[in-house]
Amino acid sequence: MKDYEIVVGLEVHAELNTDSKIFCDCKNVFGLEVNTQICPICMGMPGTLPTLNEKVVEYAIKMGHALNCKINSVCKQDRKNYFYPDLPKAYQISQAEVPICEHGYLDIFVDGEERRIGITRIHIEEDAGKLLHDDSFAGSLVDLNRSGVPLIEIVSEPDLRSTEEVKAYLETIKSILQYLNISDCKMQEGSIRCDVNISVRKKGSTEFGTRCEMKNINSFSAAVRGIEYEAKRQIDLIESGGVVEQETRRWDDVKGMSFTMRTKENANDYRYFPEPDLLTIVIDEDKIKSLKAELPELPNKKMARYIKDFGLSQMDATLIVENIDKCKLFDECTALNLCVPKNISNWILGDISKYMNETGKSILDTPLTAKRLCEMISSVEKGVISNSAAKRVMQIVIDEDKEPQQIIEELGLVQNSDVGFLENLAREVLAKNEKSVNDYKNGKTNAMGYLIGQCMKESKGKANPGMIKEIVIKLLEE
Repeated sequence: MKDYEIVVGLEVHAELNTDSKIFCDCKNVFGLEVNTQICPICMGMPGTLPTLNEKVVEYAIKMGHALNCKINSVCKQDRKNYFYPDLPKAYQISQAEVPICEHGYLDIFVDGEERRIGITRIHIEEDAGKLLHDDSFAGSLVDLNRSGVPLIEIVSEPDLRSTEEVKAYLETIKSILQYLNISDCKMQEGSIRCDVNISVRKKGSTEFGTRCEMKNINSFSAAVRGIEYEAKRQIDLIESGGVVEQETRRWDDVKGMSFTMRTKENANDYRYFPEPDLLTIVIDEDKIKSLKAELPELPNKKMARYIKDFGLSQMDATLIVENIDKCKLFDECTALNLCVPKNISNWILGDISKYMNETGKSILDTPLTAKRLCEMISSVEKGVISNSAAKRVMQIVIDEDKEPQQIIEELGLVQNSDVGFLENLAREVLAKNEKSVNDYKNGKTNAMGYLIGQCMKESKGKANPGMIKEIVIKLLEE
C-alpha cells in the first residue's frame, strides 16, 4: 500500500434531537414500544400532508455556521424516489440541487498539525423506518417509530487521506453536534452514522480513482476498519490487472469484509423532483445572523486554544474537549488563574476521570467546584500538601462537602518543608541504615527508594517528598 494514496469522502447522517418528528407531531423519542409513535403522515398514508418542523431548519443552520458554510436563505425540498420495505411512501423527502448549507470547511488536528477538510453540503431529510429480524419469526417486520425522525446529512469533499484523518474528522463532527446540543450522537441507537466513499490512486497522481461507497458503518472504529479493508481490496485488484468498478458495498463488521449491494448508482437513479406538498423554505437574514450569534465556542476552536495558550498536548486537549463536563470544569479552573493549567489537565484526566468512570456521575454534580479544585492543586504546587494527600482531600470534598483548607487542617496534612528539619531527619535515617547506604554506593540504586521511604515513615508522612529526595541524594553523594 506504500505506493498508493487513499482518497476518502464521508456522508455523516445525524438524527436531530427535536421534540417531534420533521413533518408531523409524533414524538421524536428512541426506544419506545414498536409502532407506538406513528401517525398517518409518517406512515405515508395517501392524502396526508407534511408540515416542516421549524426547529429542524434552525438546527441545520447552526451546524452550517459551525462548519463555515454558506447558508442558502431560499431553498427547497425534493422527493428522492426508491423502493424499500421500511420506506412506506416509496420516496424520502430530502434536498437535491439546493441544500440549506453548502461550501464550508472543518479544521481538524492530526499528529499535531491542522488540516482543512472541505464540506460540500448539509441538507435536511427524514429518516426511514427500521426492519426487525429475529429467529422467533419468519421474514422481517417493520417498525415505523423512526420514520420521519429529522436528519441532517453532512457531506465532505474527498479531502481525507488517511484513517487517522477520518477518525479525527468524525470525532470533531460528533463533538460539534454535542456542543450545539442538536444531536445526542448515540451511535448504539443509530443517532449518528456514516457512509464512506473511497478510492485509491498512485502517490503523486492528481486524478481520482473509481470510488466505491460503503454503507452499514455503525461506529467510527468500523469506519477505519472498513476503509483499510476497501483500500487493500482496490489496490490488490489494480495490481493484479483488474479494474475497480463503481459500486455500493455493504460493510460486515463481524466478518471484517464488504459485499456488493448494487453497481454504478448515481443521483439520476433516484429520479429527484421538487416536493409538491411543501412550500419553498425562505429564511430571514436576521434569523440566520441571530442563530450564528447563539453558537458556543466550538470544540475544534477550544482544542486549538488549549494547545496554543496552555501548552497542552493534542492528546490531552482532545480528551478534555470531547467531554463537555470536563471541558467546562477546565475552563472554569483556568479562568481563576490560581494554578498551572497543565496540572489542572492532569487532575481532570487522572483522578477526576477515574471518579466519573467508576461512579457514572458527572464531576459537575459533586461539591468539587472549580475553586475548590484549584485551591487543592495550588496547595500541592506550593508544597503545602503532597500529591497523595491531595487525593484524600478530593475524595473528602466530594463525600462530605467540606472546604479543602478545612480538611487539610483537620487531618494535619500540611507537609514539612523546613530544610533544617529535613536534613537532620535524613542524616538520622542514613545513620540507622548503613547497609542500605553501602548498597546504594555499590550500585544498588533501588536502595535509595527504601531510604526515602524510611524518611517519610519517620516523619509520619509529613516530610515534603520532593525535598527529602533531593536531600537524601545530596547526602549519599557527599
